[in-house]
Amino acid sequence: MIKLQIVGNLGKDCILKEVNGKNVINFSVAHTERYKDSKGEQKERTTWVECAYWTDRTAVAQYLTKGKMVYAEGSPEADGYTNKEGQVAATLRMRVQSIQLLGGKDDAQGSNQGNASYAGAAPAPAMRTAPPASQVPVEDDLPF
Repeated sequence: MIKLQIVGNLGKDCILKEVNGKNVINFSVAHTERYKDSKGEQKERTTWVECAYWTDRTAVAQYLTKGKMVYAEGSPEADGYTNKEGQVAATLRMRVQSIQLLGGKDDAQGSNQGNASYAGAAPAPAMRTAPPASQVPVEDDLPF
């Protein structure tokens, strides 16, 4: 399985639909990368990922609004097409398995939904932390 993980902001409010008796939440996530080109000029590149979250837990849809930051994890798909200018282009899509709300627009005004996790078939990602200082081996304890 190929896994895609993205952290970004929602470009618009999600759309909740029922398809063949199953619920799907559709939303778009944008990730903007800032970098300097070979001439030292500041550049910006935004990648959009179209997401489909098939779930019975539709309560999360009310929090998936434009500007909110999310972490989403799932299986990627890429589709090629020819755009209006006649150029070949591609769309990146993801079938979401888990999503975590990270905050964003309106959180400073009292929303406490900043770090809620919702998972379908896969568990939400675990945060990695360093072990406590008491568990870090001392040089004398090394077996070599």
